[in-house]
Amino acid sequence: MRPRLFCSLALPALMFGLTARSALAEEPQDKAKEEAALLKKAEAFVEAFHKGDAKALAAFWAVDGDYTDQTGRQFKGREAIEGAFKGFFSENKGLKLRINIASLRFVTPDVAIEDGTTSVIPPDGAPPSRARYTIVHVKKDGQWLLNCVRDAAFSPPTHYEHLRELEWAIGAWAEETDQGEVARVSFEWSKNRNFIISSITTTFKDISIGDATQWIGWDPVAKHLRSWTFEINGGFGEGTWAR
Repeated sequence: MRPRLFCSLALPALMFGLTARSALAEEPQDKAKEEAALLKKAEAFVEAFHKGDAKALAAFWAVDGDYTDQTGRQFKGREAIEGAFKGFFSENKGLKLRINIASLRFVTPDVAIEDGTTSVIPPDGAPPSRARYTIVHVKKDGQWLLNCVRDAAFSPPTHYEHLRELEWAIGAWAEETDQGEVARVSFEWSKNRNFIISSITTTFKDISIGDATQWIGWDPVAKHLRSWTFEINGGFGEGTWAR
């Protein structure tokens, strides 16, 4: 069983930085108290996960709760979830959890919905396994429980939609002046298409007279395209783009 299949099973820890609100949501009268209760559960859950205690982890779910992994496999009920944990921990030791909350909202005083991303970090320094998740917390008999957890494949954030108007430039270009200078420019996407990377070389009679690298990306704060240019002689510059 691969670590990524359970990288959202420590989701109750996602109670830090709670800011999401819904105009239609009915929040509990003492929201801070409920958040504190969820946080206490989260701390206990993470501790049990690090100990590899499958039985204790399964007890965080409601009796009829369920978990669905990224492949669509569903584990319904505490017994099935405990068995899945046992198999998981028998093959994976010493994992650490990293969790990033995207939103949390109370639908009713007894139901909270949470979305975010989570990582399972191997002890050998290998890259973490990441996933997106949605979790539904329910309060029964005064206790918060996991009613259902849904995993989905993690998709790194991308600014491609803001850069796609420049996609036509991807490739290699060259121009020669009347004086014999030749400028060669190439454009390529960075990983995840968050930037377009340009390499610029200028030659005269096959002798390099200037090289530079330029990164073009979307500035989410200023809401416009921005570029950073680095020259081989140590110079650098910054610019903004507009139609």
